[in-house]
Amino acid sequence: MAHTVNCIKLGQQAEGLDFPPYPGELGKRIWASVSKEAWSQWQKRQTMIINEHRLNLADARVRKYLERQMENHFFGTGLEDAASHLV
Repeated sequence: MAHTVNCIKLGQQAEGLDFPPYPGELGKRIWASVSKEAWSQWQKRQTMIINEHRLNLADARVRKYLERQMENHFFGTGLEDAASHLV
């Protein structure tokens, strides 16, 4: 049976993710309130952010930055404007 959520991004009932896509409480929140479609949109957006800013995922600061962006995308005010505060 498919997991259904009231998607926070789409504003409607939709098929949920099969499992939490991220560790910890943030992953649980995403699993409980983000649809597969909205998660797919985020993955495309995240790829654009990584490519546009030429981010190195081996850098812990970059991973934290992306985590903040993800949280803001789904639960906050939206994405931050630039990765300038990584330096």
